[in-house]
Amino acid sequence: MGSTKALIVTLFAILTLFPEAVEAYASEGILRVAQEKGKIGIECIDFRDFTRDRHRSVDDRPFGGGPGMLLRPEPIAEAVAWLEARHGAFRRIALCPAGQPFHQRRAEEYADEERILLLCGRYEGFDARLLDELAFEELSIGDYVLAGGELAALAVTEAVARLLPGVLGDERSAAEDSFGASGGELDCPHYTRPRVWRGREVPPVLLSGDHAAIERWRRTTARERTLRNRPDLAGTDAGPTSAARSTSAPTRPGSHPAAGSRPDPGSRPAAGSRPDAGSHSAAGSHSAAGSHPAAGSHPAAGSRPAAGSRFDAPPPPTPNTRDPHGTRGSH
Repeated sequence: MGSTKALIVTLFAILTLFPEAVEAYASEGILRVAQEKGKIGIECIDFRDFTRDRHRSVDDRPFGGGPGMLLRPEPIAEAVAWLEARHGAFRRIALCPAGQPFHQRRAEEYADEERILLLCGRYEGFDARLLDELAFEELSIGDYVLAGGELAALAVTEAVARLLPGVLGDERSAAEDSFGASGGELDCPHYTRPRVWRGREVPPVLLSGDHAAIERWRRTTARERTLRNRPDLAGTDAGPTSAARSTSAPTRPGSHPAAGSRPDPGSRPAAGSRPDAGSHSAAGSHSAAGSHPAAGSHPAAGSRPAAGSRFDAPPPPTPNTRDPHGTRGSH
Protein backbone atom coordinates (compact mmCIF):
# COMPACT_ATOMS: atom_id res chain seq x y z
CA MET A 1 0.00 0.00 0.00
CA GLY A 2 1.39 3.41 -1.01
CA SER A 3 1.92 6.39 1.23
CA THR A 4 -0.95 8.71 2.06
CA LYS A 5 0.73 11.47 0.04
CA ALA A 6 0.59 9.32 -3.07
CA LEU A 7 -3.23 9.29 -2.82
CA ILE A 8 -3.64 13.07 -2.56
CA VAL A 9 -4.16 15.36 -5.54
CA THR A 10 -2.26 18.58 -4.86
CA LEU A 11 -4.28 21.60 -5.99
CA PHE A 12 -2.48 24.70 -7.23
CA ALA A 13 -4.71 27.79 -7.46
CA ILE A 14 -3.11 30.65 -9.38
CA LEU A 15 -4.63 34.13 -9.02
CA THR A 16 -3.66 36.18 -12.05
CA LEU A 17 -4.81 38.81 -14.52
CA PHE A 18 -3.61 36.57 -17.36
CA PRO A 19 -5.12 33.10 -16.83
CA GLU A 20 -4.82 32.11 -20.48
CA ALA A 21 -1.05 32.65 -20.44
CA VAL A 22 -0.66 30.44 -17.36
CA GLU A 23 -2.98 27.75 -18.71
CA ALA A 24 -1.04 27.61 -21.99
CA TYR A 25 2.18 26.63 -20.20
CA ALA A 26 0.41 24.36 -17.73
CA SER A 27 -1.05 22.36 -20.61
CA GLU A 28 2.39 21.23 -21.82
CA GLY A 29 5.34 19.24 -20.54
CA ILE A 30 5.60 17.82 -17.04
CA LEU A 31 2.63 19.85 -15.74
CA ARG A 32 0.39 18.33 -18.41
CA VAL A 33 1.67 14.86 -17.53
CA ALA A 34 1.11 15.44 -13.80
CA GLN A 35 -2.47 16.54 -14.44
CA GLU A 36 -3.19 13.63 -16.77
CA LYS A 37 -1.89 11.23 -14.13
CA GLY A 38 -4.23 12.80 -11.58
CA LYS A 39 -1.34 13.90 -9.34
CA ILE A 40 -2.08 17.64 -9.41
CA GLY A 41 -4.86 20.06 -10.29
CA ILE A 42 -4.22 23.58 -11.58
CA GLU A 43 -6.96 26.18 -11.36
CA CYS A 44 -6.39 29.68 -12.75
CA ILE A 45 -8.57 32.47 -11.40
CA ASP A 46 -8.76 35.94 -12.95
CA PHE A 47 -9.25 38.20 -9.95
CA ARG A 48 -10.50 40.96 -12.23
CA ASP A 49 -13.75 38.94 -12.31
CA PHE A 50 -14.26 39.91 -8.66
CA THR A 51 -14.30 43.67 -9.21
CA ARG A 52 -17.54 45.57 -8.53
CA ASP A 53 -17.18 48.77 -10.56
CA ARG A 54 -18.17 49.15 -14.18
CA HIS A 55 -14.55 49.67 -15.27
CA ARG A 56 -13.46 46.43 -13.55
CA SER A 57 -10.58 48.30 -11.90
CA VAL A 58 -7.90 46.26 -10.14
CA ASP A 59 -5.29 48.98 -9.54
CA ASP A 60 -5.03 52.55 -8.30
CA ARG A 61 -2.46 55.24 -7.44
CA PRO A 62 -0.36 54.78 -4.29
CA PHE A 63 -0.89 57.03 -1.28
CA GLY A 64 2.12 59.25 -0.71
CA GLY A 65 2.86 59.52 -4.41
CA GLY A 66 5.43 57.71 -6.46
CA PRO A 67 5.54 55.98 -9.84
CA GLY A 68 3.21 53.26 -11.04
CA MET A 69 0.00 51.75 -9.74
CA LEU A 70 -0.80 49.28 -6.95
CA LEU A 71 -3.16 46.31 -6.99
CA ARG A 72 -6.22 47.04 -4.88
CA PRO A 73 -7.01 44.58 -2.06
CA GLU A 74 -10.78 44.12 -2.52
CA PRO A 75 -10.99 41.94 -5.66
CA ILE A 76 -8.12 39.72 -4.56
CA ALA A 77 -9.63 39.23 -1.09
CA GLU A 78 -12.98 38.31 -2.65
CA ALA A 79 -11.29 35.84 -5.02
CA VAL A 80 -9.51 34.16 -2.09
CA ALA A 81 -12.76 33.93 -0.10
CA TRP A 82 -14.59 32.40 -3.06
CA LEU A 83 -11.79 29.91 -3.71
CA GLU A 84 -11.50 28.74 -0.10
CA ALA A 85 -15.28 28.41 0.20
CA ARG A 86 -15.05 25.87 -2.63
CA HIS A 87 -11.96 23.93 -1.63
CA GLY A 88 -10.98 24.73 1.95
CA ALA A 89 -7.98 26.60 3.33
CA PHE A 90 -4.91 27.12 1.15
CA ARG A 91 -1.30 27.89 1.91
CA ARG A 92 -1.27 31.46 0.62
CA ILE A 93 1.81 32.67 -1.25
CA ALA A 94 2.30 36.06 -2.93
CA LEU A 95 4.99 36.21 -5.62
CA CYS A 96 7.01 39.43 -5.38
CA PRO A 97 10.68 40.55 -5.54
CA ALA A 98 10.62 41.50 -1.85
CA GLY A 99 9.75 37.97 -0.73
CA GLN A 100 11.87 35.29 0.90
CA PRO A 101 13.96 33.30 -1.59
CA PHE A 102 12.55 30.18 -3.21
CA HIS A 103 14.88 27.18 -3.27
CA GLN A 104 14.74 23.41 -3.43
CA ARG A 105 14.24 22.91 0.30
CA ARG A 106 11.22 25.17 0.18
CA ALA A 107 9.88 23.25 -2.83
CA GLU A 108 10.18 20.07 -0.76
CA GLU A 109 8.26 21.76 2.04
CA TYR A 110 5.47 22.85 -0.31
CA ALA A 111 5.25 19.31 -1.71
CA ASP A 112 3.64 18.27 1.59
CA GLU A 113 0.77 20.73 1.11
CA GLU A 114 -2.62 19.71 -0.28
CA ARG A 115 -3.60 23.17 -1.51
CA ILE A 116 -1.28 25.99 -2.58
CA LEU A 117 -2.52 29.44 -3.61
CA LEU A 118 -0.12 31.51 -5.72
CA LEU A 119 -0.94 35.20 -6.13
CA CYS A 120 0.68 36.88 -9.14
CA GLY A 121 1.60 40.53 -8.76
CA ARG A 122 1.48 43.23 -11.42
CA TYR A 123 2.38 46.91 -11.72
CA GLU A 124 4.14 48.16 -8.55
CA GLY A 125 2.85 45.31 -6.40
CA PHE A 126 0.17 44.79 -3.74
CA ASP A 127 -1.48 46.98 -1.15
CA ALA A 128 0.42 45.87 1.98
CA ARG A 129 -2.81 45.54 3.95
CA LEU A 130 -3.88 42.64 1.74
CA LEU A 131 -0.76 40.62 2.59
CA ASP A 132 -1.14 41.34 6.30
CA GLU A 133 -4.89 40.75 6.52
CA LEU A 134 -4.85 37.43 4.64
CA ALA A 135 -1.49 36.26 6.05
CA PHE A 136 0.20 35.78 2.68
CA GLU A 137 3.76 34.51 2.60
CA GLU A 138 5.91 36.65 0.29
CA LEU A 139 8.11 34.60 -2.04
CA SER A 140 10.75 35.60 -4.60
CA ILE A 141 12.35 33.38 -7.24
CA GLY A 142 15.44 35.57 -7.56
CA ASP A 143 17.07 38.96 -7.23
CA TYR A 144 15.55 40.52 -10.34
CA VAL A 145 12.22 42.09 -11.31
CA LEU A 146 9.68 40.74 -13.80
CA ALA A 147 6.57 42.44 -15.19
CA GLY A 148 4.37 40.07 -13.20
CA GLY A 149 4.27 36.98 -11.01
CA GLU A 150 2.99 34.49 -13.59
CA LEU A 151 6.39 33.09 -14.54
CA ALA A 152 7.32 32.84 -10.87
CA ALA A 153 4.07 31.01 -10.07
CA LEU A 154 4.71 28.51 -12.86
CA ALA A 155 8.30 28.00 -11.66
CA VAL A 156 7.08 27.20 -8.15
CA THR A 157 4.31 24.94 -9.45
CA GLU A 158 6.67 22.93 -11.65
CA ALA A 159 9.40 22.67 -8.99
CA VAL A 160 6.87 21.30 -6.49
CA ALA A 161 4.93 19.08 -8.91
CA ARG A 162 8.00 17.14 -10.04
CA LEU A 163 8.69 16.16 -6.42
CA LEU A 164 5.31 14.46 -5.99
CA PRO A 165 5.27 10.65 -6.12
CA GLY A 166 4.45 9.26 -9.54
CA VAL A 167 4.95 12.48 -11.54
CA LEU A 168 8.42 11.68 -12.92
CA GLY A 169 9.09 8.47 -14.79
CA ASP A 170 11.98 7.57 -12.47
CA GLU A 171 11.71 8.53 -8.79
CA ARG A 172 15.51 8.83 -8.60
CA SER A 173 15.49 11.82 -10.95
CA ALA A 174 14.30 14.32 -8.35
CA ALA A 175 16.52 12.88 -5.60
CA GLU A 176 19.68 13.00 -7.73
CA ASP A 177 19.13 16.44 -9.24
CA SER A 178 21.06 19.52 -8.24
CA PHE A 179 20.17 20.63 -4.69
CA GLY A 180 18.57 17.24 -3.99
CA ALA A 181 19.52 14.34 -1.73
CA SER A 182 23.19 14.82 -2.65
CA GLY A 183 23.40 17.25 0.28
CA GLY A 184 22.53 20.39 -1.66
CA GLU A 185 25.39 20.21 -4.14
CA LEU A 186 24.99 20.62 -7.90
CA ASP A 187 24.50 17.59 -10.10
CA CYS A 188 27.48 15.99 -11.85
CA PRO A 189 28.07 16.41 -15.63
CA HIS A 190 26.27 13.92 -17.88
CA TYR A 191 27.07 12.50 -21.33
CA THR A 192 25.23 10.56 -24.03
CA ARG A 193 25.88 9.40 -27.59
CA PRO A 194 27.97 9.88 -29.65
CA ARG A 195 31.03 8.72 -27.68
CA VAL A 196 33.14 11.29 -29.51
CA TRP A 197 31.71 14.66 -30.54
CA ARG A 198 33.84 17.37 -32.16
CA GLY A 199 36.91 15.65 -30.85
CA ARG A 200 35.62 15.50 -27.28
CA GLU A 201 35.44 12.05 -25.77
CA VAL A 202 33.14 10.79 -23.03
CA PRO A 203 35.14 10.25 -19.79
CA PRO A 204 36.40 6.64 -19.96
CA VAL A 205 35.18 5.78 -16.45
CA LEU A 206 31.57 6.10 -17.66
CA LEU A 207 32.25 3.37 -20.24
CA SER A 208 34.07 1.05 -17.83
CA GLY A 209 31.08 -0.77 -16.37
CA ASP A 210 32.60 -0.33 -12.90
CA HIS A 211 29.60 1.04 -10.99
CA ALA A 212 31.57 1.84 -7.84
CA ALA A 213 34.12 3.82 -9.84
CA ILE A 214 31.34 5.62 -11.74
CA GLU A 215 29.65 6.60 -8.47
CA ARG A 216 32.94 7.93 -7.07
CA TRP A 217 33.51 9.93 -10.29
CA ARG A 218 30.01 11.40 -10.09
CA ARG A 219 30.46 12.44 -6.46
CA THR A 220 33.86 14.00 -7.20
CA THR A 221 32.74 15.93 -10.29
CA ALA A 222 29.57 17.11 -8.56
CA ARG A 223 31.69 18.49 -5.73
CA GLU A 224 34.08 20.16 -8.18
CA ARG A 225 31.25 21.70 -10.15
CA THR A 226 29.70 23.05 -6.94
CA LEU A 227 33.00 24.59 -5.82
CA ARG A 228 33.47 26.16 -9.25
CA ASN A 229 29.96 27.49 -9.92
CA ARG A 230 28.32 27.79 -6.50
CA PRO A 231 30.91 27.87 -3.70
CA ASP A 232 28.17 29.16 -1.37
CA LEU A 233 26.50 25.74 -1.55
CA ALA A 234 29.73 24.02 -0.65
CA GLY A 235 30.16 26.12 2.50
CA THR A 236 33.30 27.83 1.23
CA ASP A 237 34.21 30.86 -0.83
CA ALA A 238 37.17 29.08 -2.36
CA GLY A 239 37.44 29.24 -6.13
CA PRO A 240 37.84 26.21 -8.38
CA THR A 241 40.79 23.95 -7.79
CA SER A 242 43.06 22.78 -10.56
CA ALA A 243 41.33 19.41 -10.36
CA ALA A 244 37.96 21.09 -10.78
CA ARG A 245 39.22 22.80 -13.94
CA SER A 246 40.40 19.60 -15.54
CA THR A 247 38.61 16.51 -14.23
CA SER A 248 35.09 16.86 -15.57
CA ALA A 249 35.85 18.06 -19.09
CA PRO A 250 35.87 15.31 -21.75
CA THR A 251 39.13 14.75 -23.58
CA ARG A 252 40.03 14.34 -27.22
CA PRO A 253 40.81 10.77 -28.23
CA GLY A 254 44.32 9.90 -27.22
CA SER A 255 45.17 13.32 -25.81
CA HIS A 256 44.44 15.79 -23.04
CA PRO A 257 42.70 19.13 -23.63
CA ALA A 258 45.11 21.81 -24.77
CA ALA A 259 45.91 24.66 -22.42
CA GLY A 260 43.24 27.30 -22.68
CA SER A 261 40.73 25.02 -24.38
CA ARG A 262 37.12 25.55 -23.47
CA PRO A 263 35.47 23.17 -21.02
CA ASP A 264 32.43 21.13 -21.90
CA PRO A 265 29.26 23.29 -21.90
CA GLY A 266 27.73 21.03 -19.26
CA SER A 267 30.44 22.03 -16.79
CA ARG A 268 31.19 25.63 -17.81
CA PRO A 269 29.99 28.33 -15.35
CA ALA A 270 27.36 30.66 -16.76
CA ALA A 271 28.55 34.11 -17.70
CA GLY A 272 28.50 36.37 -14.70
CA SER A 273 27.16 33.62 -12.50
CA ARG A 274 26.45 34.57 -8.92
CA PRO A 275 25.16 32.61 -5.97
CA ASP A 276 21.43 32.86 -6.50
CA ALA A 277 18.81 33.82 -3.98
CA GLY A 278 17.82 30.23 -3.40
CA SER A 279 20.73 29.71 -1.03
CA HIS A 280 19.83 32.10 1.72
CA SER A 281 17.07 30.93 4.00
CA ALA A 282 16.19 27.50 5.23
CA ALA A 283 12.83 25.94 4.54
CA GLY A 284 10.35 25.53 7.30
CA SER A 285 10.24 29.18 8.31
CA HIS A 286 6.56 29.49 7.43
CA SER A 287 3.43 28.10 8.99
CA ALA A 288 0.56 26.94 6.81
CA ALA A 289 -2.32 29.32 6.40
CA GLY A 290 -5.08 27.63 8.30
CA SER A 291 -5.80 23.95 8.69
CA HIS A 292 -6.56 21.73 5.72
CA PRO A 293 -9.71 19.67 5.25
CA ALA A 294 -9.32 15.99 4.50
CA ALA A 295 -7.90 14.85 1.18
CA GLY A 296 -10.34 14.51 -1.66
CA SER A 297 -12.23 17.69 -0.85
CA HIS A 298 -11.27 19.33 -4.13
CA PRO A 299 -11.77 18.15 -7.73
CA ALA A 300 -9.18 15.99 -9.43
CA ALA A 301 -6.89 17.39 -12.10
CA GLY A 302 -8.59 18.18 -15.36
CA SER A 303 -11.87 19.20 -13.74
CA ARG A 304 -11.33 22.94 -13.86
CA PRO A 305 -14.32 25.05 -14.88
CA ALA A 306 -14.35 26.03 -18.53
CA ALA A 307 -13.32 29.54 -19.49
CA GLY A 308 -16.21 31.91 -19.03
CA SER A 309 -17.92 29.71 -16.43
CA ARG A 310 -15.29 29.56 -13.69
CA PHE A 311 -17.27 31.21 -10.99
CA ASP A 312 -20.53 30.59 -9.19
CA ALA A 313 -20.06 33.76 -7.11
CA PRO A 314 -22.46 36.67 -7.81
CA PRO A 315 -21.76 37.75 -11.41
CA PRO A 316 -19.56 40.82 -11.79
CA PRO A 317 -20.50 43.73 -14.01
CA THR A 318 -20.20 43.22 -17.76
CA PRO A 319 -16.49 43.56 -18.58
CA ASN A 320 -15.11 46.24 -20.81
CA THR A 321 -12.69 45.20 -23.49
CA ARG A 322 -9.34 44.63 -21.78
CA ASP A 323 -5.94 45.49 -23.14
CA PRO A 324 -4.27 42.06 -23.64
CA HIS A 325 -0.91 43.57 -22.73
CA GLY A 326 -1.98 44.58 -19.22
CA THR A 327 -1.08 48.24 -19.51
CA ARG A 328 -2.17 50.55 -16.77
CA GLY A 329 -4.83 52.02 -19.02
CA SER A 330 -6.72 48.72 -18.99
CA HIS A 331 -8.51 49.24 -15.71
